[in-house]
Amino acid sequence: MPQTIDQIIDDFAFLDDWEDRYRYVIELGKTLPDLPAEEKTEANRVHGCASQVWLVAEAEEGQDPPIRFRGDSDAFIVRGLVSIVMTVYSGKTASEIAKTDAIDTFRKIGLVDHLSAQRANGLNAMVTRIREIATQRLSHNA
Repeated sequence: MPQTIDQIIDDFAFLDDWEDRYRYVIELGKTLPDLPAEEKTEANRVHGCASQVWLVAEAEEGQDPPIRFRGDSDAFIVRGLVSIVMTVYSGKTASEIAKTDAIDTFRKIGLVDHLSAQRANGLNAMVTRIREIATQRLSHNA
């Protein structure tokens, strides 16, 4: 499976129809490791998603630490969206995350226009949550 967002963008460009692209998103979701049950808590749940989505952030100490994200969902296609979002953000510094809008990536690959309203809201909720975590980390360390 792809390691970078550029590889995902290239793979999307290679696929001709949306049925294949949706299958690809589902395959990306299958590469996500399952979160342990003890991390599927209300505190880690992303609100605003129709499906259950959980997000865990881990950061080192420091002024502008890299943050690693892990996520999971109970829906196949949403797991794929979580995987793409993780690829955009995980491992970047808090300041990079705060300035990066993953929705732009979803626009590049045309996915925003092909998501249901509920999934689009859920995607926005994930991105908002990740950027809030980064902003809180920056203000906490300032």
